[in-house]
Amino acid sequence: MGMVRGLLVCLTSVFLAYYADAASPNTDPFPSPPTKKGLQVQMIDDALALGVGHATLNVDLTRLIDPTGKGNGPRWERAGKSFAISARVVADLDSRVKQLSDKGVVVYLILLPYASGEAARDTLMLHPSYARGQKHAGPIGMFNVVTPDGTAWLTATIEFLATRYSGTGDRGRVWGYIVGNEVNSHWFWANMGRATLAEVIGAYERAVRIVHAAVRTASANARVYLSLDHCWGKRYGAGDDRQCLPGRTFLDEFAAAARKNGDFDWHVAYHPYPEPLTDCRFWFDTTNAPQTIDAPVVTFRNLGVLTDYLAREERMWAKTPRRVILSEQGFHCASRPDGPRDQAAAFALAYVKVDAMPGVDAFILHRHVDHTGEGGLRLGLWTNKPGTVATPDRKRPMYDVFRAAGTAEQDKAFAFALPVLGAKTWADALERLMQPLGK
Repeated sequence: MGMVRGLLVCLTSVFLAYYADAASPNTDPFPSPPTKKGLQVQMIDDALALGVGHATLNVDLTRLIDPTGKGNGPRWERAGKSFAISARVVADLDSRVKQLSDKGVVVYLILLPYASGEAARDTLMLHPSYARGQKHAGPIGMFNVVTPDGTAWLTATIEFLATRYSGTGDRGRVWGYIVGNEVNSHWFWANMGRATLAEVIGAYERAVRIVHAAVRTASANARVYLSLDHCWGKRYGAGDDRQCLPGRTFLDEFAAAARKNGDFDWHVAYHPYPEPLTDCRFWFDTTNAPQTIDAPVVTFRNLGVLTDYLAREERMWAKTPRRVILSEQGFHCASRPDGPRDQAAAFALAYVKVDAMPGVDAFILHRHVDHTGEGGLRLGLWTNKPGTVATPDRKRPMYDVFRAAGTAEQDKAFAFALPVLGAKTWADALERLMQPLGK
């Protein structure tokens, strides 16, 4: 009997310790770095030399988990079950998070359930309706919040990440969790097959809620973000209404679902790419980006449409607007002679505009280096070496402009852009963006 009593005391102690930790998350406030400048980081040393204050890192959740449990990676225990994590994947993530956060960079993880081709992994992480082998159906799935095992693995995996990077250990700090990628265009970026608006919202709202609850077990103030592309009043034209949704419609329906199920502090990671993506000169948008709530797209030209929308009382959380980060957007370098100049000018104008917007916390540029898998777009601060996917070759003019942004060198480094924009001052350049289209 004494042995049994001792075992019960031991188990009770473990139980209480676990839930004490879960009930006492880190309460450090969300940081406010001195710059909004950020980068989707490929080369950490270079990013730090550029003076970034924000960085996003992709996390392939399907590769992160180890459903066989045969590896030697860490495990996460919850609800009487053990969930194994890939030693290799988490070690790489540890290194990147720590190097950046130790230098004061605010790190955001982009949570992505990629198709791996391994049934044991994919069954757990990908939505059961994931469309395999269909034309243009994307490799990133919607989260599996349908099956009990999928829900358990998603919950455990995010609890693991949130605890590991909550600041209580020595592995670095993560402050933001971006749930998926451009989920309003789900066929391409959050694959759950052909689906109705209600089906997409139902699956995604549940996923975001699970991620939020898991993050809150470890951090009281880390933020969880929805991810949307730049399509606002229209859907992405490459898909039909069971493949893509307008961003505004998506936000309206997500907010309604969140209120119905018990609202929480979700925020927005937006991608205000120029329209079209192949022309970086967003100041010339003449069709799609008016300063109106029903604008077809929201780009850097009319970014205030988004922040004004989130400032409406019915959209707020605790009487304050949802926070916005610009977590992925870039400027294509056209092959014409003035392409590199225009790319650099586009960044300069966008940075000046975003820096003056109190509702936007971060401007995270995509990409660090050109990538051959982006349909001919050349978005990088660096070109890539011929014959490689994304090996850096040479710096573009935008590199030095980006480096100077947010520093004492900004005015001098940005001055070249004013004649390109047809403006005498930055106030004039910003005012021109507010004029009716075609003026």
